[in-house]
Amino acid sequence: MNIKYKRILLKMSGEVLKGDLSGGVDFETALKFAERIKKLKKLGVEIGLVLGGGNIWRYRDFAAKGSKTADASTDKVVKVSKAKIVKGGKEIDRITSDTLGMMATNMNVLAFESVLKMIGVKAKALTAFPVKGVDTYTVAKARSFMKKGYIVIFGGGTGQPFYTTDSAAAIRAADMKCDVVMKATKVDGVYDKDPTKFKSAKKFETLKYDDVVKKELGVMDLTCAKILKKAKIPMLVFNLNKEGLIEKAVNGEKVGTLIN
Repeated sequence: MNIKYKRILLKMSGEVLKGDLSGGVDFETALKFAERIKKLKKLGVEIGLVLGGGNIWRYRDFAAKGSKTADASTDKVVKVSKAKIVKGGKEIDRITSDTLGMMATNMNVLAFESVLKMIGVKAKALTAFPVKGVDTYTVAKARSFMKKGYIVIFGGGTGQPFYTTDSAAAIRAADMKCDVVMKATKVDGVYDKDPTKFKSAKKFETLKYDDVVKKELGVMDLTCAKILKKAKIPMLVFNLNKEGLIEKAVNGEKVGTLIN
């Protein structure tokens, strides 16, 4: 079997791990995704995986709109707006919010590493945000594990606030010299507007990184686009919920939207 992309960086939102739960990790759902990745591994593909933390904490959920959360100290509900929990002059700022997000990714990578191991897959979780229980990321360490046939799961984002896990995926793809970044989403590619809201939404078969920025398509942030463009690594955006698409993609078949 001819494989077009022999080393990939798969970017998955942490939200996929929660299944039908309101948050956290649904291990049955995680197991299903692990089985799919195992099939991909059997094709001879080397896999790096970046997991977000959206099933536990995500900045934009609070920055985009005023929402409500429980204050554990008083059991009262307080308003959350622009990632700040405001009560009595106190607030959680962006740096703290991003730190919570990086901690959330560490929980996800450790959980997913365990699930992969349960089904007999060699997996190694590494984090850019040091924490006991997960080895700290270095380029040399990650490359070594990948060469030994491990699926390497990257947690902790970039290790710094103000960066998304998309940017982390771009950096890790460049570090690992991956052939492609595969971004798993809820839709089958990139559209000019939200296809879940607009029937007239147009799907792009291919795009340039410059077009993504100019058209403000929102599929990735500016930093991510710049890194991948400079590294000359394409990104493939596809629907994670449709089985078999990743296999088709690594074999060079047309899937989703290809950005380069």
